[in-house]
Amino acid sequence: METQCRPRVRYLDPLQGRETRVTVIVRGNSVVAVEDDAYSIPPEAVVLPGENLLLAPSLADLYSYSGEPGHEDRETLGQLIKTAIAGGFGDIAILPNTDPPLDRPQTLQWLEQRLNQIGHGDFHHQPQSLENSGQFQCHWWGSVTQSNQGKQLTEWGELDQAGVIGFSDGGAIQDWRLLQRALEYGAMAGKPLALVPLNSSLRGNGVMREGPLAIQLGLSPDPVMSETAAIASVLELLPHYSIPVHLMRISTARGVELIAQAKSQGLNCTASVNWHHLLLSNGAIAKGLPPHTPHYDPNLRFDPPLGNEGDRLALIEGVKNGVIDAIAVDHQAFTYEEKTQTFAETPPGAIGYELILPCLWQQLVATQLLTPIQLWRALSVNPRRCLGLPAVTNSRILFDPDLPWTVERGTLQTSAYNSPWWGHSLKGRVVAWEG
Repeated sequence: METQCRPRVRYLDPLQGRETRVTVIVRGNSVVAVEDDAYSIPPEAVVLPGENLLLAPSLADLYSYSGEPGHEDRETLGQLIKTAIAGGFGDIAILPNTDPPLDRPQTLQWLEQRLNQIGHGDFHHQPQSLENSGQFQCHWWGSVTQSNQGKQLTEWGELDQAGVIGFSDGGAIQDWRLLQRALEYGAMAGKPLALVPLNSSLRGNGVMREGPLAIQLGLSPDPVMSETAAIASVLELLPHYSIPVHLMRISTARGVELIAQAKSQGLNCTASVNWHHLLLSNGAIAKGLPPHTPHYDPNLRFDPPLGNEGDRLALIEGVKNGVIDAIAVDHQAFTYEEKTQTFAETPPGAIGYELILPCLWQQLVATQLLTPIQLWRALSVNPRRCLGLPAVTNSRILFDPDLPWTVERGTLQTSAYNSPWWGHSLKGRVVAWEG
């Protein structure tokens, strides 16, 4: 196996906010040594350029969905893990919306056994996949309510002892008295409670953010206040409870303002944004993403819906200044049949593990909207903190931001392809792991 020496690689330390240059020794898809830049090159090594490569901590995802158990036709747990590792993720947290749901310890035990059966080292069939997955960890959110229906609380103590990372229903809880009780119980568990801020009554059957464009396209509107009213209500409850609360899927400029105010008052909350909302606005639904994504593309339907350009820029600024702590993948696979319905009828969501880093790098870092350190804090350090994990990880990834590839069958580790970037040419891939 060829040994490569990559001098002058950029090394990011997002925790300290520092960037240095190092020499990286790569064998196959594994980083076998990292030395200072004065390192003497091994005689057997092939010296290749390293100036454009990036060595940094592995990424962490706050929440995504697993098709298994219950919807293996969408994506198996093995495929989910492979696509996450190929995308550079060392920690992922899976929402409890499986079938059966993760509302009892027995489901978690089954998932852990299934995880052990799968393993996650078999990547030989993809030339750009990773043989060395490092210290990859799959974490599980436990259900707040039975069957994630928002009617009756689960046995939090049992789920806590079973080892869930925190509690979430993966969707909005509409019973505010029930949510108050959840905050009380959660204070005893001491684990994060992840909430989707949504007032379903205000949303109605809306599928596109309210505004002139929704009227023009003839799609049911979802008002901004369906999110902001729920955020305000949650923030009113927080001063009375000590549980760490995480607000998921923030999508509006007003939502960013409310969270900024809450943090300035010292409230114990964190927040995240779905990565698509940093790159796309609702104009993409009308125009599509040339040359491969048409208008009204069902793969552009998300929950919450894409906002306007002002929302998108406010979310980027929120990530930049730390009001938005983390960027979530919110990976969700669907079948071809599910995603070839009309825009209003198709289920919201898209895959993302292997796409998020190249897309965010090219559209936010390369355009200087975010620095590499800011991006890595939102994708690595802060997600781990929000999950209650150590911010420092021993696993590191080698990322080539200039490596071209096309999003198509054969280049992804998952069989799912519900993404607005399907068929598009991208730059950037994780090429090796250390750890």
